[in-house]
Amino acid sequence: MKSIKNILSIVLIIVSSYAFAQVKFEAKVSKKKLGVNERLRIDFEMNRDGDNFVPPNFDNFTVVGGPNTSLMNSYANGKKTYQKTYSYFLAPKKKGSFTIKQATIEIDGEIYKTFPITVTVTDAVDRPNGPPDASDIASEKIHLVAEVSNSNPYLNEPTTVVYKLYVSPDVGISSNWREKQTPRYNDFWSQNIEIKGLNILRGEYQGEDYRYVVLRKTVLYPQKTGNLKLEPLVLDITVEVPTGRTNIFGQQIMTQVPKTVTAGSRTIKVKPLPEQGKPLDFKGAVGDFNLQVSTSKSQLNATESLQAKVEVSGNGNLKLFELPKLTTPSSLEVYEPEHKENVRTDLNGMKGSISDTYTIVPQYRGKYPIPSISFSYFDLKTESYKRITSDEIIIDVVEGPTAAENRSDNTSVANTKQTVKPNSNTFAFIKTNAKWSSTQKDDFFKSTGFWSMLLLPFLAIPLAIIIRREKDKRNADVVGSRIRKADRLAKKYLSEAKKNLGQKESFYESLERALHNYLKAKLNIETSDFNKEKIETLLSQRHIDQKVLTEFISILESCELARYTPITNVAMQNDYDKAAKTISLIDKQIR
Repeated sequence: MKSIKNILSIVLIIVSSYAFAQVKFEAKVSKKKLGVNERLRIDFEMNRDGDNFVPPNFDNFTVVGGPNTSLMNSYANGKKTYQKTYSYFLAPKKKGSFTIKQATIEIDGEIYKTFPITVTVTDAVDRPNGPPDASDIASEKIHLVAEVSNSNPYLNEPTTVVYKLYVSPDVGISSNWREKQTPRYNDFWSQNIEIKGLNILRGEYQGEDYRYVVLRKTVLYPQKTGNLKLEPLVLDITVEVPTGRTNIFGQQIMTQVPKTVTAGSRTIKVKPLPEQGKPLDFKGAVGDFNLQVSTSKSQLNATESLQAKVEVSGNGNLKLFELPKLTTPSSLEVYEPEHKENVRTDLNGMKGSISDTYTIVPQYRGKYPIPSISFSYFDLKTESYKRITSDEIIIDVVEGPTAAENRSDNTSVANTKQTVKPNSNTFAFIKTNAKWSSTQKDDFFKSTGFWSMLLLPFLAIPLAIIIRREKDKRNADVVGSRIRKADRLAKKYLSEAKKNLGQKESFYESLERALHNYLKAKLNIETSDFNKEKIETLLSQRHIDQKVLTEFISILESCELARYTPITNVAMQNDYDKAAKTISLIDKQIR
C-alpha cells in the first residue's frame, strides 16, 4: 500500500512540474457585461517572457488607456514565479455583442495565442465603473483649470491663461498622460511661455488642500473686439484610486481608472479702444512707451553716410504696430530702413524695443534739418491716449559741392587724362620663357597604362581569395555574428534615443532597450533575468572595473526613475552621453 502511495506521489509531482513548466498566455476582462458609458479593462497575462506581442484590433472599442505593462518576478520556497501583464482600457463605441479577437506573442520561438472573448454592451448605467465607485472618486479628485488673468481686456491689452492640473493627495496619476485636444487661440496673437520641468506644487482648490502642476502658460493679445472664445485643453490620464484593501505589507492597493479631463472653454470679452481723443496718426500701440530718434553723426562731408535710428521701447504690443516714418529733405538720399526687434515675452506681456535704422547720404554742402516725429499710443494705466514728440535734428555737411555749382566743372574734372609714360623695353610684351608641349601623342599600346590594365585582373585574384576566406570564417563564427548583430541593435536604439531627446518617455524607453540588447549579446543574459543584481554579478566576473560597473547600474536606475519624476533636457543629454561612454568602456574591459 505504501508503495502505491509513493508511486502516486511521484506521478503527482511529475504532473505538477510539467504543468508548472507549461507556457500560459491568456486574456482576462474586468467584466463581460457593461454599459455603453462604462470602461472595460482587458489584461493579457503570461508566465514566461516573450517578444513581438501583437494585441487585437479592438474593433467597436476606443482605446482610452494603455498599454500599461506590469511585471512580477519572485522566488518562494526555491521556486521562481514570473508574471508579465499588458493592460488596456477600452470604451465601447455602441451597444451590442462584440468579440475581442486573439492576441499573439512569441515565446521561445513558438507563437502563442489567446482565446477570443465575447463582451455584451448594454444601455448606459447610472453608476459606471465600480469597483467601488472608482470613476466617481477620480472625477471628484482630479481637476483641470484654466486661470485667465484678465477676462475683460482692451483691444491689444495682454492677458494670460495658465493651465493647472489639481490632484488630491488621496489619488495619483500615472506618467502616461497625453493631450487629447490642444487649445487654439483664434483672433488672438499668442506666445507660449516655456516651462522647464513639471514641478509639483501645493495649493488649495475649492477650500481643500491639493497638489498641482502648471502644464501651460500662454500670453494672449486680442486682435478683435467682442466675446472671444478660448478652446479647451483636454487630457487623457490614468488615475490611481485606492480600493480600500491592503497587501500583506499593509500598503494600499490601487486600481487604475482611465479619465478624460478638460479645462472647459472660456470666454474673454474684449473692449474696443475709446474713440474720444484718438489721434489721427494712431497705429494701434497699447501700453507704456518711450520714443527716441538719434543719428550716428551730426557733422560729415558730402557723399559720406550716417545712420538715423527711430526707436520705441517699453511695455506693450511691440510686435503689433508700425513705427512712425522718418521724413527728410529731398536733397538727402535715404535708403529703406533696417527693422530690428529686441523683445522678450513673459507673463506680464512684451517688453523691450523695436527700431528702424535709416542710412542717409548727403549730396551737397549745407545744413539739413530732420523734422521732429510724433508717436501716439493708448496708456492702459490712465486709459487715455498719449503723444510723444522727438526733437528736431540738424545735419551739418561741411565739405562738398553746393547745389548751385555747374555740373560742367565736374565733367571737366572727370575728363582729365593721365599722362602715359613710354617703356624703354620695346619687346616687354613678348614671353622669353615658355612651356612647349608636343603635338604628337604617344601610342597607348605597350605603354605603362596598357601593361597596368593588363596585369591588374591577375593581381586581384589572390586578393579576392583572401577576402572570401575571411568572409567564410566570419560567417562560421555563430557566436561572433550574434554579438555583432546585437551591437548593431544597441547602436540602433542609441540612435533612436538621440532622436527622442526632449521627449522623456520615448527617450528613456529607447535608452533602456539599447542597454538591454547590449547585455543580451555580451553576457548571454535572457530577458527574464534582466535585474540589476545579476547584471552586477556577471559584469564583475568579466573583470569590469567597479567604477564602470557602478556607472552602468546608475544609468539603469535613471531609466526607471525617469518615468515617475520630471526630467530636464540637460539631464537627458547627460544620461545619453553617459550611456555611450559606459558601453565603450565595457567593450574595452570585458573578457
